[in-house]
Amino acid sequence: MLINSTTLTALRTGYSTLFQEAQAAMKAQSQWAKVATYLPSSDKRETYGWLKDDLVMRKWIGPRLIKAITENAQVVENQPFEMTIGVNRYDILFDKLGTYAPRFQNMGRAAEQYSDLLVWPLLKAGFNTNCWDGQFFFDTDHPMTNADGSAGTYANTDGGSGTPWFLIDTTKGMMPLVFQEAIKPNFVAKDNPDDERVFMNNEFVYGADAYGNAGYGLPQLAWGSKQTLDDTHYAAARAGLGAMKGDAGQPLGITPNLLVVPPSLEQVGRQILVNQNKASGASNEWQGSAQLLVVPWLA
Repeated sequence: MLINSTTLTALRTGYSTLFQEAQAAMKAQSQWAKVATYLPSSDKRETYGWLKDDLVMRKWIGPRLIKAITENAQVVENQPFEMTIGVNRYDILFDKLGTYAPRFQNMGRAAEQYSDLLVWPLLKAGFNTNCWDGQFFFDTDHPMTNADGSAGTYANTDGGSGTPWFLIDTTKGMMPLVFQEAIKPNFVAKDNPDDERVFMNNEFVYGADAYGNAGYGLPQLAWGSKQTLDDTHYAAARAGLGAMKGDAGQPLGITPNLLVVPPSLEQVGRQILVNQNKASGASNEWQGSAQLLVVPWLA
């Protein structure tokens, strides 16, 4: 195969098409948006100082209570991501390009999956990683203000030392996590025959890059547990989230509707949420109380 502008344009178009088709197919399998709010970014970092805002309105007594940006804020630093494939010049000359198709398809899948790879490990790390209020995202003493103005705390975990699982309210518009994106994954070709790399390495280069990151949102919307996943601890998680209050003691109306588990807990998750009866034959009172989401990224 002759290497000229027509050949290289056709290659670039074909590889880009493989990339985009695989990316689109993988999008349907992506799970991060179930627990993270998408936030576009226009800088190297973004500061979310509004995360302390309550989820409910207050009775209007006297002047309006103006909520300024709090000093306690979540700062999310964007990070660069890339994947690059080299195509040997002789493979083009001798028409050996079929072996590259799966690699460009993998690149497209990887470009779509990078958001999952950011969001889900962050959720799993919430037991020992600080969020905007200075506490671990899943903690027993998040600061809040009680109805009488005194300092209080709230919990969104019951501890434990086993396999983590999570109960989440996804109905409030804002999610427990945020996925921040400044540059969407895009396909780039460096295939000018006069490029130094072609001369030095006999190789054309194609790649994808993105710029973004994930961060913590509202802890009140998620319960993280390392206790045994069973009826008792599931009920405790629902009760804990349902009792959540904002500053001044106002109930937040949290209604958990998503149980997130790794593959190892899928069976017990189905026993709690899907099965009509318990193993004993008794009616299952928790059937349909939440959707079950099995996340391989949490394995």
